[in-house]
Amino acid sequence: MLRHLSPRDRRLFWEFGRGPAAPLPHQLVHRAFERQAALTPHAVAATHQGATITYGALDALAGQLAARLVREGVRPGDRVGLFVRRSLPMLVGLLGTLKAGAAYVPQDIGLTPPAQLRHVIATAGTRVILTQAAHRARVPLPDGQVCIAVDELPAESADPPPLRLARPTDPDDPCYVLFTSGTTGAPNGVVVTHRNVCNLLLTAPGNLGIGRGQRVAQLLNIAFDMAAWEILGTLTAGATLVIRGKDIAATARTADVLIATPTVLAGIDPAACPRVRTVAVAGETCPRPLADLWARHAAFHNCCGPTETTIVNTMQRHRIEAARLTIGRPTPNNTVYVLDERRRPLPIGESGEMWAGGDCVSAGYLGNPALTRERYAPDPFLGDGRLMFRTRDLGRWTPDGELEHLGRTDDQVKIRGFRVEPGSVSAVLESVPGCARAITLPHDDARSLVSFVCPQEVDPLAARAAVAAQLPYYCVPSAVLPVAALPETDRGKIDKAALLRLAEGVTR
Repeated sequence: MLRHLSPRDRRLFWEFGRGPAAPLPHQLVHRAFERQAALTPHAVAATHQGATITYGALDALAGQLAARLVREGVRPGDRVGLFVRRSLPMLVGLLGTLKAGAAYVPQDIGLTPPAQLRHVIATAGTRVILTQAAHRARVPLPDGQVCIAVDELPAESADPPPLRLARPTDPDDPCYVLFTSGTTGAPNGVVVTHRNVCNLLLTAPGNLGIGRGQRVAQLLNIAFDMAAWEILGTLTAGATLVIRGKDIAATARTADVLIATPTVLAGIDPAACPRVRTVAVAGETCPRPLADLWARHAAFHNCCGPTETTIVNTMQRHRIEAARLTIGRPTPNNTVYVLDERRRPLPIGESGEMWAGGDCVSAGYLGNPALTRERYAPDPFLGDGRLMFRTRDLGRWTPDGELEHLGRTDDQVKIRGFRVEPGSVSAVLESVPGCARAITLPHDDARSLVSFVCPQEVDPLAARAAVAAQLPYYCVPSAVLPVAALPETDRGKIDKAALLRLAEGVTR
């Protein structure tokens, strides 16, 4: 597989592409939490709108729920719906499910349409759905299913019996099933194992240095995989999770650690967050101005990885003096390969598609073996039956061994017969003085590009001229539209559909 490369590139293929080997202190997520509960039972595990819960109380309630789930027939490897709003009972449901040996299937009951809830229930094959009493009526409960309100659990037994599972939970059992939002068709359920999750959360740098006495903001939708980083990353480290209400910025001001998409982070002023010491972003391309802004105030990690590679599988600690903003290197026990169309490694510095290997690679798509075969493939480099995942991200290795993210294969478009990566246009726009964020989209049936820049004070003529000065003529957007802020989806990413509707109204 490497014979076509020069001796230097063969050596760098492994030197750059393989993350460090690191042992894991725990193989199961809930065991790491239980260890913290045993060590500091009186420490505050989480807060929400003035209410708090200690590690000991959370562990007891989760154990009580796990016993109830086992009585309802839940077995190791099963899937339990977790249809809740952001709250302390959300944590009880999540941990109780894991203690019962099952995987949690999260959805925000206040935001998810009934049709999608039905799709999730049917695809996940749930036996039990957990919710809150106030939202029970919103659950489209099929016949034969059980719905439990996690905020109505009976009083704790003084001496609860030991939990007896049908078999021990295995590290390769599913920890959660995340339904990706997708761009076409129904969402697909990605099966993520305990081994996958522990590998990120219990090793550096994925653990973000989170520890006892620290406060971690919980800002994101529970159905988004980065919320698992916030929640489980906190509870496995003995820190305090600060669950937000409606005001994201107010929660951020009280936190030491922020995990967010660039779109969410852009709405937070670092000068108003003196406690924040660590920030991690992922989920979409981070603009350099935003990275530099936060890197002046905190340890700033730019990360990348789809849901299928367990939250993120590459990370970079960014510094403002760096020549470029990259997505760094593979996290521990993981690999990244930059391959051509024939899945052959490319020489260092050449751009290609990134494939991910190692312990980050999830167990595939639930109930969709055809799609699993399409996106997951035997890993010829690691061998031993391992799989690698096709990320559809484009990248290349820098001379010093970091990955530059160059957009996505499914974002490339043809404009006037030329293949264009819209992200390259946005990168130029973000270099224009005063431009904090830009996004470029195909427009007019892909006959042209339209760009959006914020804040609204950005000069659109100067912005368009900057693109014309640096990129070929076919990359120049037909219009540059300043906006006060970029619209967001419920997962904290840029709402491209809303922007295209805006463009239709403006460019007619």
